[in-house]
Amino acid sequence: MAASAKTPALDKPNPAEEWTIVLPRRGKQKRNFPKVIIHERQKQEQLWTPADIETNPERESKLMQKIQACIRKLESSSFWLTFLDQLQTPEISDWFLKAVGLEGKMQMVIYGIGSIESYEPPRLQLSLAILMKRMFSWIGEVEVFDPVISLAESRVLTTLGCSVLTVNEHGRRQALIPTMFFMPHCEAELYDNLLEANWRHDLLNNIILFGNSFEAYEQHLSVCKNLSLADSRKHILAIRQFVKELAIDSFSDDFFRAFHGSGWHFFKIDPHSDLCDAKP
Repeated sequence: MAASAKTPALDKPNPAEEWTIVLPRRGKQKRNFPKVIIHERQKQEQLWTPADIETNPERESKLMQKIQACIRKLESSSFWLTFLDQLQTPEISDWFLKAVGLEGKMQMVIYGIGSIESYEPPRLQLSLAILMKRMFSWIGEVEVFDPVISLAESRVLTTLGCSVLTVNEHGRRQALIPTMFFMPHCEAELYDNLLEANWRHDLLNNIILFGNSFEAYEQHLSVCKNLSLADSRKHILAIRQFVKELAIDSFSDDFFRAFHGSGWHFFKIDPHSDLCDAKP
């Protein structure tokens, strides 16, 4: 993956000419594993450019001020201190150390961040990711995608050190290297897409996920008994037996909308486990 996305110039650019396509990393896969089978509709990479390409320095400056204010608010909160303490407990830090392994770095992929210009919860979620990046040297490059991102938001994200993808992966990034997927409050289908694209023990073991509770999805489906809904979440349900899920600790009302129901998901799949049999 390229280190950053090229951002268009200010003078009403042609997005198709100015945007650089940021594609997933290509790494060597172990030959003794079958290829992950992806349906034709999943193979199609959809090139993306922002629908809102109107921007100017004043708009970008105001947005940067909003984000910096959110970072300061979060950094000075008891929520951040508690979150940081939890990350450094052996129960969680050991998972990260094992996942990083010999690579020494773990990239972060942020899916579904929403509009950081229009709403505070996405700004707080982004602020948490930025603070983690600043705190832990083992977090490598940070890549971001949401189809609602505007050109102004893209430029501010780039200034903050993030790369904005210009391919809509629909969550189907293969974790060929250790990867933290930062996905609070994403749609269930996006989590399911991620799992399906990595439905192999060596790939799943490269993943650490911060997002909605898989256990909560399972409990909801056990009550509603909706077969079509269950089918759209079948990988979430099937992976439950292989996931260690840890909710983040309690937090104040200031951060409830941004982080409620979120937690860490750590995968531990034995090479001899038959994931095909685990599918519903």
